[in-house]
Amino acid sequence: MAAKRRSGILLHPTSLPGPHGSGDLGLSAYHFIDWLAIGKQTLWQILPLGGVGPGNSPYMSPSAFAGNELLISLTPLRDAGWLTAADIEPDTLFREDRVNYPAIRLYRMARLRLAAERFFAEGNTKNRLDFDAFQAATSDWLDDYALFMALDRNHGSNGRCWQDWPAPLAQRKPKALRDAAASLTDECNFWKFCQWIFYAQWQALKHYANQRGILIVGDMPIFVSAHSADVWSHQKLFDLDDTGHPRVIAGVPPDYFSATGQRWGNPLYDWATHAQDSYHWWAARIRSTLSLCDIIRIDHFRGFESYWEIPAKSETAINGTWKAGPGKAFFDAMQKALGKPINTGIGTPSIIAEDLGIITREVTALRDAVGLPGMRIMQFAFDGKSDNLYLPHNFEANTVVYTGTHDNDTSVGWWRSLSGQDQDYVRKYLGISGESIHWDLIHAASASVATISIVPMQDVLGLDSPHRMNQPGQATGYWEWRFNWNQVESWHADRLAELARLHGRSPDAPTPVT
Repeated sequence: MAAKRRSGILLHPTSLPGPHGSGDLGLSAYHFIDWLAIGKQTLWQILPLGGVGPGNSPYMSPSAFAGNELLISLTPLRDAGWLTAADIEPDTLFREDRVNYPAIRLYRMARLRLAAERFFAEGNTKNRLDFDAFQAATSDWLDDYALFMALDRNHGSNGRCWQDWPAPLAQRKPKALRDAAASLTDECNFWKFCQWIFYAQWQALKHYANQRGILIVGDMPIFVSAHSADVWSHQKLFDLDDTGHPRVIAGVPPDYFSATGQRWGNPLYDWATHAQDSYHWWAARIRSTLSLCDIIRIDHFRGFESYWEIPAKSETAINGTWKAGPGKAFFDAMQKALGKPINTGIGTPSIIAEDLGIITREVTALRDAVGLPGMRIMQFAFDGKSDNLYLPHNFEANTVVYTGTHDNDTSVGWWRSLSGQDQDYVRKYLGISGESIHWDLIHAASASVATISIVPMQDVLGLDSPHRMNQPGQATGYWEWRFNWNQVESWHADRLAELARLHGRSPDAPTPVT
């Protein structure tokens, strides 16, 4: 029997409409799930749920476990009596089409602090019992995260990282940590409160999606931020110098996106040390992420086979070298630790391998050995070569096809950037006029043999380049895009539903027999 075919939409919660400056886990997220259901979609793909780092990127989070406090919906906090209606009046600096991060950060964090103060003033209530239970269940990461954030607030001014904190704290001397935790109890409790609220709101939203037949596809960056609770609290797991600074950093060599490669700046793992305890930290990370999502897309999967090591002092990624990753032993350890297969079947995998960029036979062999689906991007297909792996006739079933990703231009923007010759090739291959290129690509992806088809919301709406989510290598000006419901018409969902029915991706479609 063949696998269940699925389709879905890529949209990060920050891009949702809402009154408080950015999308969050409030009513608009539930409305979006309802809209997905009307469109017969069974997948909602998001970006990493952690807090945003430099440049507001969700791929540079202060924690691999904690949720983004800025995603917390303020309305339930009003309903709980911890905020008033006046407290959550929108700020005049908010925009419907973009996220003004400085404005929303000031606004939302001030209100979360006010809500936390009122919550703790209540004393012993059922809410307090729930909070205490959450603390106990997540203490393996929550205590370190809360203390990290509290210390960062005290010592992180002017861009200082944890390596610049007083040495006893940076080096995690037990007495220094105990003293800091005691003196910063209230601040630590604030960050724990935020995580309690985030997890409660997210789990409620995920439950609602699952009830409507929609699975959440999460996103896990392979690397973590140097300035994070993870690196600070697990320094031996990373390739650091004696001062805690990365000795070497992550990135990729020159590629489609950049002539000088990409210098990400993340510290690299000491894989030998990870192997010594059967990759315990990684198992905890994947277990935690799977509690938030139904499927995980692991960003930069190829790093498990080999990764690009760049000297930390290098200004670009050009002078890096390939180093061997942990390979299949890593995934064998994950399967053992999780107690279940990580390749749970085509159509409903536990993990999707982001296998874009420079992919060798060895990377493909590792992906196939683990049984994970790879990714195909329609925008990469049309170079005039019939053996291009991104052309639909070269797909295999165990594949996730996208018209584009968060790192690509929108399909309309991409089309407008092509030469006349390249546009002619696209027209001939797809048998189209190109007048609605976004729907042409959506149709081709949906009709393909790929078991999973995912489309960015920008392509559903036919938006052009100013609406792209990110441009790799650009430090500012991205991750800000939002849509509003006035842009969405009833026929959008109807057309998605029609394609889902035509191509066997509707939730009520029978599983094909082979």
